[in-house]
Amino acid sequence: MDPNTFPTKGNLILAKNSLALSRQGYELMDKKRNILIREMMNLVDQAKDIQGQIDETFRTAYAALQRANMEMGIAFVDQISHTVPIEDSIRIKTRSVMGTEIPLVEYDKEASEGTPNYAFYSTRVSLDEAQKAFNRVKELTIKLSTIETSAIRLATNIKKTQKRANALKNITIPTYEAIVKNITNALEEKEREEFTRLKVIKERIS
Repeated sequence: MDPNTFPTKGNLILAKNSLALSRQGYELMDKKRNILIREMMNLVDQAKDIQGQIDETFRTAYAALQRANMEMGIAFVDQISHTVPIEDSIRIKTRSVMGTEIPLVEYDKEASEGTPNYAFYSTRVSLDEAQKAFNRVKELTIKLSTIETSAIRLATNIKKTQKRANALKNITIPTYEAIVKNITNALEEKEREEFTRLKVIKERIS
């Protein structure tokens, strides 16, 4: 609405309605921002925990792989590594958090970590331990990538929501407050003038 809107009661009603909608919009944006921030902080805590688990599991996995290399020979372990199938058990879906599309990764652990592709009689326990640890790393990495992607998308939406909330708070709402005030003052002044004019006419008639 133009700040120089003609001061009429109709325009005053429109301005008050627009002001009420702007205030309501700001409250909704503020609530949305707070919900998104809480969701993101929760994901950040999860990411820290999973990153710690990944670091620890990686150390275990590499220690087991090193033992397997020493017990079976690097060339033989390398041969066995070529039998590992391509990962195709991951499915990506999405869920919505206050309008933000969050990836939801489905990982078929049983299909991915089924029976090993090597013969047990020709290998050592250290190789089994390494495979188990690296499978755990894969599972944790999938979770971490999901969480990090979700956090990035939430952060982007929080920025947008913050901008809209600030625009409503600092520009739109003050503008409509000023319009309502100006129209109200103009109408009151007009009423006073009308009252004075009627009073003068009444005195003249008297």
